[in-house]
Amino acid sequence: MKKSMILTVLLAIGAAAPSFAGNPMVGGQRMYAEKDIIDNAVHSADHTTLVAAVKAAGLVDTLKGPGPFTVFAPTNEAFAKLPAGTVEMLLKPENKDTLIKVLTYHVVPGRLTRAAIEKQIRDGGGKAELKTVGGGTLTAEIHEGKLMLRDEKGGMSTVAIHNVMQSNGVIQVVDTVMMPN
Repeated sequence: MKKSMILTVLLAIGAAAPSFAGNPMVGGQRMYAEKDIIDNAVHSADHTTLVAAVKAAGLVDTLKGPGPFTVFAPTNEAFAKLPAGTVEMLLKPENKDTLIKVLTYHVVPGRLTRAAIEKQIRDGGGKAELKTVGGGTLTAEIHEGKLMLRDEKGGMSTVAIHNVMQSNGVIQVVDTVMMPN
């Protein structure tokens, strides 16, 4: 009787505890699989610039929606690589359309894990074209074991943290802001 009672309590605790389902830490914080992209991203110390940009672009409700979405999420360091003044310029209300274009270039419909992208790369003979919700194309490749994304301007970004599962998709953390044509 005692064992079954303990088991019942343990199961109840496990069911009530948030699940990070093996998710990696991002920006010093746990990412919970039952939370949506926005609810997780706002807690990452490495994504404060991205969160500010998403808010300025009015995309919060979209990324809290059912999706699923794959977000290639640039870190603060990725934004810092842009020419001086670029982020400030993009965050101005009069540049909202450009900001939306840049941000939606980092979002692909569907829940694309690293394994799914690698399969597309193999099936594509070494490259996979990923259509973004902004209408652009990212080209995925593997270089020296790293998942790389080439933007339409030829810039390269490395996926630094893979498969951060969300209730409405997956985040793949990238080290460079990718730019559409």
